[in-house]
Amino acid sequence: MGRVARVDVGNHVYHVINRAVGRLRIFKTPADYQLFLKLLQEARTITDMRVLAFVIMPNHWHLELYPRSDKDLGLFMHWLTNAHTRRVHAQTKTAGTGPLYQGRYKSFLIENDMHLLTVLKYIERNPVRAGLTQCVEEWRWGSAHQRLNATDAQKFLDESPLPLPRDYRDWVNTQDKEDELTQIRSSIKKGRPCGSDDWVSQMVDRYSLDGTIRERGRPRLN
Repeated sequence: MGRVARVDVGNHVYHVINRAVGRLRIFKTPADYQLFLKLLQEARTITDMRVLAFVIMPNHWHLELYPRSDKDLGLFMHWLTNAHTRRVHAQTKTAGTGPLYQGRYKSFLIENDMHLLTVLKYIERNPVRAGLTQCVEEWRWGSAHQRLNATDAQKFLDESPLPLPRDYRDWVNTQDKEDELTQIRSSIKKGRPCGSDDWVSQMVDRYSLDGTIRERGRPRLN
């Protein structure tokens, strides 16, 4: 079966998501989360990927990535998801029982303006919206915790091309605006870039992101 076109070009920012098969819980203990954090750090180093934000939830995760070169996104995601799948199956003695993830990851272009910060905030506030914590930085398995509570945040995070708000702690703990949530959720649902209308149209035209299916399952890029 064919696949929807996916972009993998450098110097664009991406919102990346993957979920456990059947939406089952794959992060159950602190050790489960710590394993993924360790692999995220290794994948970042091996592929020279710029990680702007992340959050690990019980059955899925979100990343905001800023690859330097074409094909870097695919290399990073291939290494991370395959390494994680192998390690989980090895630890749980479930090798050969089926996939860990529901399928290939989903990625969406983000305009490098305030939309970048909107998506970053959306990612980091996931645990609050899910009722897992009251303050964003209290969720140990997200980039907000790293920024505000860790002394070695540079092990996981790179500097954003758009500076974070000076009142970052208050900003990230302020409730999401409904119109921003609607825009991001629409981007995820439709598989389209997240940005201003003109920019989205440019990206759709440039990378043929019209939802059409390519022959033999090969996307136009990557």
